[in-house]
Amino acid sequence: MQKWTQRLNDDPLPWLLEPDPKKPGVRHFALTDLQDKAVDHPEVVEAQRAVMSTGPVRTILENQESDGYWVKPGPGYRPKYRSIVWSVSMLAQLGADGSDPGIQKACEYLLEHAIDKNGAFSASATQGGAILCLMGNLSAALLDLGWLGDERLHGALEWLAKAVTGEGIAPTEEKDAPLRYLKSATCGPRFCCSANDRKPCAWGAVKVMLGFSKVPDSARTPLIETAIETGLEFLLSRDPAVADYPMGYATKPSRSWFKFGFPVFYVTDVLQNLEVLTSLGYGSDPRLAAAMDLVLGKQDERGRWKMEYTYNGKTWVDVEEKKKPSKWVTLRALRVLKRRS
Repeated sequence: MQKWTQRLNDDPLPWLLEPDPKKPGVRHFALTDLQDKAVDHPEVVEAQRAVMSTGPVRTILENQESDGYWVKPGPGYRPKYRSIVWSVSMLAQLGADGSDPGIQKACEYLLEHAIDKNGAFSASATQGGAILCLMGNLSAALLDLGWLGDERLHGALEWLAKAVTGEGIAPTEEKDAPLRYLKSATCGPRFCCSANDRKPCAWGAVKVMLGFSKVPDSARTPLIETAIETGLEFLLSRDPAVADYPMGYATKPSRSWFKFGFPVFYVTDVLQNLEVLTSLGYGSDPRLAAAMDLVLGKQDERGRWKMEYTYNGKTWVDVEEKKKPSKWVTLRALRVLKRRS
């Protein structure tokens, strides 16, 4: 038994590794992320082929328009959960092959239509649509799908780092500045967002750090490194198990922090916070202990985790059932446990 499995009630790995035409991506990720098999290993190659030929990835791609988008052209934020922004994010989370022609076309369309005049991923044609969670999620998806090195993505990552640090971006009040924060969406440095009453938004911070965590060390610029340090300081400033980050208009942390699900869009949870922090090398940090206990406490007697929230009925395809053991959530939890060891 490996060290990271010792706190499991039972071994769920055989369950995750079994062929499953409805969830083929689970087997693919279990082979690569939990068993450390190389991408050219025969089992991984076959698992990747299954991801593209069966299950939700195939359904999503069948609904793609010939130009590369879903539902309607443009930046792709709306309609929510079925347009290109959400479809590409979901494809990446499902383990889709970034070399697939349809996915290549979708990513190219995003890079051409979802970046505003300032170089940021945006829900509109102006900086006003540059939302932290959107920018982080799209950056993460495109990096997962193989677009590291694309100049447009590089520019979007640099803008995102500036948005976090404040470097080169003037305050909202300086209306004559060539580049400034606006009252809407990302409205200040250190993850300030208008949706969170202009206070630092932890949901946005987790998504931004998710994107940065997927940039290899060798490709991180000094500005990105500074932004990562800023994000780590913020996310570790509170106990992730409590998640009492600045709450904007609320008086207590959102209940969504404590419900684990899949896929993960702009809502986040304690588990994704741990996914980000452990992927950035903080797996052994004692400040994560309570959050790890929270995660472990949610497993059942067979070492499985339940689906606690879903987007079923909203996305192109339903993924598992709420309140039942979830291969996807279990995979997420095991990734964190493995990096924690």
